[in-house]
Amino acid sequence: MQQRRQAGFTMIELIVVIVILGILAATALPKFLDLKTDAQQSALEGMAGTASSAMSLNYAGCSATGHLTTGANAAKCTKISKCDDVGTILQGGLPSKYSTTTTAVATNGTTASCVLSMTGYTPATPVTFTAIGAGN
Repeated sequence: MQQRRQAGFTMIELIVVIVILGILAATALPKFLDLKTDAQQSALEGMAGTASSAMSLNYAGCSATGHLTTGANAAKCTKISKCDDVGTILQGGLPSKYSTTTTAVATNGTTASCVLSMTGYTPATPVTFTAIGAGN
């Protein structure tokens, strides 16, 4: 009777595979742990884009109505005289974890660069949006 040799992996081969998988996991893990910072930065940039778009739309509505903020035009034009006023033109207002600078935009069509920040997060580069004076 002839002996059959069993096919399979040796203990050393299995240990080598486990070590290689451990090294791969150790190099990939820090990237996955830093996703919170990336998510906060993206949320901040998204809110800045939303604020900038809202300012542009409000200015367009104000321009179309001669910058009148009363009567029938009240829903089309909201007075914007500083960066903080962005909350008045966003549906639901500016979320509580966000804040802006109080830079003034005195006259209609005047622009100002506003800094947007998020509570509990400080980016290396400030996130800005453009405020446009309207309804003044």
